[in-house]
Amino acid sequence: MKNRKQLLRKLLITAGILLVLMNIMAAFHAWKFTHFDPAADIKPKEAANMPLLKKAQLLFTGVSLPRPQNQVRPTIPFETVTLNGDKQIVCWWLKTHGAAGTVVMCHGYGSSKASMLDRAYALVAMGYQVFLPDFMGAGASEGNQCTIGYKEAGQVKACVDYLSRQGEHHIILFGTSMGAAAVMKATADHTLPVKALLIECPFGSMRQTVKNRFAMMKVPAFPMSDLLVFWGGLENGFNAFRHNPEEYARRIKIPVLLLYGEKDDRVTRQEIDNIYNNLAGPKTLVTYPLAGHESYLSDYAVKWEEDVSTFLNTVR
Repeated sequence: MKNRKQLLRKLLITAGILLVLMNIMAAFHAWKFTHFDPAADIKPKEAANMPLLKKAQLLFTGVSLPRPQNQVRPTIPFETVTLNGDKQIVCWWLKTHGAAGTVVMCHGYGSSKASMLDRAYALVAMGYQVFLPDFMGAGASEGNQCTIGYKEAGQVKACVDYLSRQGEHHIILFGTSMGAAAVMKATADHTLPVKALLIECPFGSMRQTVKNRFAMMKVPAFPMSDLLVFWGGLENGFNAFRHNPEEYARRIKIPVLLLYGEKDDRVTRQEIDNIYNNLAGPKTLVTYPLAGHESYLSDYAVKWEEDVSTFLNTVR
């Protein structure tokens, strides 16, 4: 009986130590995932070639991710607009004379506004102005923090408010991945003067998108995925378990074009179907059979332009 109690005590102590270590690891990883490092010179893929001791260190503390930069600038005339709020964000405004409207284009995680230029040029060719913000922690905007669309939603609203003050009346929101989550949250939380949404590959929930990352690495998600979500929210001042585009969709009543690549390994088809089913207004779902989590212009330029143009014509 005494030996059994001693064994139980040792097991409880061991479990307690493991739980503490897992929480410390999760806190480190969550911080690195939501705070880019301007001085980082190691890309995640390069970690595979590191010495064993360095790999062990990175496994415990996480990899510092380089701060996203704008590697190119628009090749057509544009204005630079700076918006001041909780964070100062810097935007490009691609103007078109006699435009049919203005599209606010929001980039994804680990990217900047320059990553949206291929789609921006296509929209300009369709007769629209394009407004491209760098979210906080990216490009020319302030800070290094990224909240995977949660606080970025406030920056989407700031863009819409600015355009409204400039007399723009036909505003459309476009977001890809994290940008899509930010666009959906902004629309669900605020009464914005926006005509429609175009969203590419939005994740269904913060919890699910973290689990998907573990699935990509072919390692069990529990319990580390939930710990990452918990610490990511705590470190950034919000409840990350409630950051759920699937739920935001229930409060979106304006027309939505939802686009998805069927080979996407970061967002599941179930997440897309849940979002689509929950959308409360007119909606269209288009999928691209061989596309992944990427710009659909890479392999489906003609089809993407037709889909987007057809949708925009319905909301003019």
